Amino acid sequence: MPITDVSPGVRLAYDTFGDPADPPVLLVMGFGAQLIAWHEDFCRALAERGRYVIRYDNRDCGLSTKFDEHPVDMGRFVAAVSSGDFPTALAMAPYRLDDMAADGLNLLTALGIDRAHVVGASMGGMIAQAMAIAHPERVLTLTSMMSSTGESEYGRSTPEAQAALLAPRPTDREGYIASADTGLTWASRRYADAAGLRELAAQSYDRAHCPAGTGRQLAAMILSGSRADALRELKVPTLVIHGLDDTLITPDGGERTAALIPGAQLLLLPDMGHDRPRELWPELVGALAAHTV
Repeated sequence: MPITDVSPGVRLAYDTFGDPADPPVLLVMGFGAQLIAWHEDFCRALAERGRYVIRYDNRDCGLSTKFDEHPVDMGRFVAAVSSGDFPTALAMAPYRLDDMAADGLNLLTALGIDRAHVVGASMGGMIAQAMAIAHPERVLTLTSMMSSTGESEYGRSTPEAQAALLAPRPTDREGYIASADTGLTWASRRYADAAGLRELAAQSYDRAHCPAGTGRQLAAMILSGSRADALRELKVPTLVIHGLDDTLITPDGGERTAALIPGAQLLLLPDMGHDRPRELWPELVGALAAHTV
């Protein structure tokens, strides 16, 4: 798998699908998830619709650069945020979502791509929004999927989903794979796929297990703040996709995103949670193909 320098001290792993002559679509993955969370078959389906699909590992995930020299004590970090001691929290986090957004744009530059359609899921949607805000001239279209605006009152997790997300996962392979079932907490109620969750967990563990990186990514999300004012001024054609079953980032996060961005389209999908069930791929791929013309 190719790995390329995107800035001093940061290298990103990526792969591609389709013809480089076709319109490029950059897929940005979410919190703690490697590029393989964009399933190969999903990427191929989009490439078959005439798109050049690029997926990559964010920093601190997969095969990309790890910031292990900046350990984050999550207990201290959460305590600092909860008490309003933001200077302490800020000092603990080595980067923000804007830095992760710059990584994705720098990857495009390294690949010789000036402008691309950008599709982000969950935290990846937040990163994609940050790309479009910082450099709208490089984003042909934006798709924000199962994401939110950074405003604390929108897209809040249910208590059950938040507890499942933040619960420490076992460090051994067998335990880690079994714990993937926690993803059922926010999955599609109709199409929940425990076997698929465990398969992805096994692949992720074997490919590059990096639990410390998730703490730094979480800090980046929490400390990056609201994008509401910037989204109100955004002039990039935008599609917002959200599942009505989502309990990790509730649907009002997507609704708020679409309400803020001028002219944004909103696609609310029944039977989709904080996941992309294979049964809904035809609709998802169709929506992305129509938006990324």
